[in-house]
Amino acid sequence: MLVNGKWADDWQPVQKADEAGRFVRQVSEFRNWITPDGSAGPTGDAGFRAEAGRYRLYVALICPWASRTLMVRKLKGLDKLLPVTVVNPELTDQGWTFGGYPGADEDQLFGARYLHELYTRADASYTGRATVPVLWDMKRNVMVNNESADILRMLDTAFEGIVPSSLRLCPADLTPQIDALNAWIYETLNNGVYRAGFATTQAAHDEAVEGVFTTLDALEERLTGDYLFGDRLTETDIRTFVTLIRFDAAYHGLFKTNRRQIADYPRLSAYMRRIFHLPGIAGTVNMDHITRGYYSIKALNPNGIRPEGPAHVKALLASVV
Repeated sequence: MLVNGKWADDWQPVQKADEAGRFVRQVSEFRNWITPDGSAGPTGDAGFRAEAGRYRLYVALICPWASRTLMVRKLKGLDKLLPVTVVNPELTDQGWTFGGYPGADEDQLFGARYLHELYTRADASYTGRATVPVLWDMKRNVMVNNESADILRMLDTAFEGIVPSSLRLCPADLTPQIDALNAWIYETLNNGVYRAGFATTQAAHDEAVEGVFTTLDALEERLTGDYLFGDRLTETDIRTFVTLIRFDAAYHGLFKTNRRQIADYPRLSAYMRRIFHLPGIAGTVNMDHITRGYYSIKALNPNGIRPEGPAHVKALLASVV
């Protein structure tokens, strides 16, 4: 991680643990918002007006938090307006790197080798981990935001004046329900799989696994329509999909969440396939990056051996024409 702008220690998967051995995730620190007129968003400073070609999104295709921003970018038709840089899937001793792997990019802005170099450009005394996604302002050469939840919301509305869309992923009439469901799914499923995989005590792992499968069971029961809010695709579906699509290929084995697979849930499986086949979404899923990245975590898989399956996930990927 970076300490006062200097790389101080080799990358480690466990960011922090509490006294019971529970995994604790770092809180994002760059919280400015792009808005239609450049006014301040819910957090941060003003001065980030929506403009075509002004911003760049840095992502890792292994990462569910980054991939959900790619999904919204695609669904909202922002491809040409918001360029993307993809980092390598394997985390090195200095974290995310650029270039040298199929499907990954060099850093076009600064020729950086490591993502953490962007963090020290943004704040020369930054202390913390260099995470994805990153939303970068190429006009002012500053980091706008590194919190995926914020980026989902701003991409849903900020560019409507440039690229109008009939799709609203967080409509006003559902916002309270979306916020409540998001918070529960984040704690027990999105982050729950990480809490299971990176637990440092058996009790912490067992607690996390119970939460994961209690949530999956409840979501299976809830899915009586196409999406979690009936026939309306929302931000909550995006947040849920990124965990489901990685579950059987990575979390089930590597994170030891092996009570059941998503394949054992008929409604969740159909739901995952339905979202995967939405226009453009398959292009945000790179299973090679996903498995290469997760199975390169030495603390969990010291020999770096990567499984080839499961077969039903390979079949889903192959179903895209």
